Amino acid sequence: METEMGFSRFALFLFTIALLSSPVLSDLVLSKVDRRIYLTSQIVRYTATLRVENEGSELVSEVLLAFPELQAKNLAYLTVSVNEGKGKQKVSTDDLPIEVVSPKNMPPAVSFYSVTLPKGLAPGDSLTLDVMAVFTHALQPFPEKITQADIQLVVFQDSAYYLSPYAVKVQSLSVKLPEARIESYTKLENTKVHGSEIKYGPHEDLPAFSYSPIGIHFESNQPFSNAQEVEREIEISHWGNVQITEHYKLIHGGAQSKGEFSRLDFQARPNVRGASAIRYLVATLPPRAHSVYYRDEIGNISTSHLWSDSKKTELLIEPRYPMFGGWRTAFTIGYGLPLQDFLFQSEGKRFLNITLSSPMVELVIDKLIVKVVLPEGSKDISVSTPFPVKQWQETKISHLDIDGRPVVVLEKTNVVPEHNKYFQVYYKFNKLSMLREPLMLISGFFFLFVACIVYTRADISISKSSASYLAKQQWEEVQAAIQQVESIINRCLATHDKLEASLRDLSRTGDVQACKAARKTADGLLKDLSKELKPLLAFLQSSPSASQILPKVEDLVAKEKELQERVMTKHSTVVDAYERKSAGKDIENRVALQQQKITALKQEVDDLMEYIDEI
Repeated sequence: METEMGFSRFALFLFTIALLSSPVLSDLVLSKVDRRIYLTSQIVRYTATLRVENEGSELVSEVLLAFPELQAKNLAYLTVSVNEGKGKQKVSTDDLPIEVVSPKNMPPAVSFYSVTLPKGLAPGDSLTLDVMAVFTHALQPFPEKITQADIQLVVFQDSAYYLSPYAVKVQSLSVKLPEARIESYTKLENTKVHGSEIKYGPHEDLPAFSYSPIGIHFESNQPFSNAQEVEREIEISHWGNVQITEHYKLIHGGAQSKGEFSRLDFQARPNVRGASAIRYLVATLPPRAHSVYYRDEIGNISTSHLWSDSKKTELLIEPRYPMFGGWRTAFTIGYGLPLQDFLFQSEGKRFLNITLSSPMVELVIDKLIVKVVLPEGSKDISVSTPFPVKQWQETKISHLDIDGRPVVVLEKTNVVPEHNKYFQVYYKFNKLSMLREPLMLISGFFFLFVACIVYTRADISISKSSASYLAKQQWEEVQAAIQQVESIINRCLATHDKLEASLRDLSRTGDVQACKAARKTADGLLKDLSKELKPLLAFLQSSPSASQILPKVEDLVAKEKELQERVMTKHSTVVDAYERKSAGKDIENRVALQQQKITALKQEVDDLMEYIDEI
């Protein structure tokens, strides 16, 4: 009921237009109009073949096309061409110039577009025009909110009669739907339904501005992929690559999702529990695209597939989650292209020839921004586009740039796949400018190596007469002396270990003479080490820089001396006991206390040496 009321309001509005309007430009008559409206996706495509006759007495150079304002607001693309020939031999010429006009004495709620004919239409002559119009946001979801299990139903409104400022002799309309399921539609005379197609007409002898509103409520589970903004950056490198980077802000523009989302139900029956969800997007890239990536703010997205052949490269990407009505996501795709396929030279200028819009299939873009980054040093820049766009220039600073790279920025709203046509950016560039960055790198490394050579060969030390240099030199001498003291102490400890080893051999062999010989050798070695130690201690005692560490060094020497005396005493006691042939148990009892003191002294010596090493 609500849908019918919507149809009625729309009909009343346009019926008022028809009453207030009167036929104008009566010299032209449309002898035949064949219209086809394709509702197979979210983008509404409208084609019409108009047979135009001049029944007046003057030459006519333009034809007016009329659209209701409600439709004109959603008009994204409009082309008109002359159809020459008959039957299968029909050939459409190049698109004719079109401009928005505001004729006098015309209905205010109708938008007019003037089509300039290639040559004037003489009295009594006729020609055939092929009109193609593409509309966005023309399908309204009804109901506006659905659950995961519901199908998506949409409403489309138009007129069964061709709205024109000229009289129409014969006309017909065919509406192609995505599915055969139709909830409701406006029934008029000569209305037929064949599967997923509704035909209205033919209707004959209709005056100018005739209008008969129709509404169709039907099933459409096609995903409504709508990019609120796409920023496309095309960066040219004369070293052989064109780098494309595209940033997308995507929303599902269909019926809003309500209720809970079940991933389990979606995975089990995706065609039923999420029939209208966006499960994947397809991008048709140029044939030799390489280094393709797909990522978002989190990182790389691995759910993508790439196929390529000699004609195209097809990229299928899946969002991180299926997108239902009203859901949003943002992502980036990028790829490289061979420079020789897109950059050419003509009349002393280089020019880039590449497609303007996104390569995504059936994507509606509310706002498209294209940035063409030219090499540094480019000048005399000009742009040629197949349709009007906003444009300006800015500068981008990148690595090894001095003045920055010129950037041509193009902006267009309400973009559809039909806008993905080639455009050209012309500029002049001196080949010598290509050597700028390599020379900067070579110069940078050259000066770096020169600086390293100068640094390694120049004497940049502090003056030898300064107090800081003298203090540093004295500290280095103290360090060297301490290292020598530690070396002597380590040699003394090694001698102690040899004496301990001789006692173990004595207990095993009973050879007293060999043990005494080891003692004699150790006495001589320790005496020599003591002589080496005295001048080092004297130097440390006389050096101011050693005042903090000297007590620890003296303590170390004293502990080693005491350890040496304990080891000698133990050695003498054991040897005497073996000469008296005392029992082994008695010998162990006699040296037990001495062994405990020796072990404790060894630990103290080790601790002192670790402390000195840390300092």
